[in-house]
Amino acid sequence: MTIAKEKVIDYEKIANLESFNKLVKRKNSFLFTLTFMFLAIYISLPILTSFTTILHQKAIGEITWVWLYAAGIFAMTIILATIYVKKAASFDKEVSAILAEYEAMTK
Repeated sequence: MTIAKEKVIDYEKIANLESFNKLVKRKNSFLFTLTFMFLAIYISLPILTSFTTILHQKAIGEITWVWLYAAGIFAMTIILATIYVKKAASFDKEVSAILAEYEAMTK
């Protein structure tokens, strides 16, 4: 029975790669934007319902705008989660390319 040697990964070397740093900046920018959009829309609901009467107006029959806004928040959550999953898959591909670049450097 043979035991395979564990591969030692130099994380500092990976962190110093330009491609890795570009990926981190793009990923952080994407996540900050997505989080800001979500929080801004989500926090607007209690602010608009508590301090204004904008959403208390009737939109369709007896349904007020607040109900449509709240339903929109559910839709937004699903849409943003879908966007995140698709973008995360592309980030994963870039990580694989960065690891391949690191492997090529260490050979």
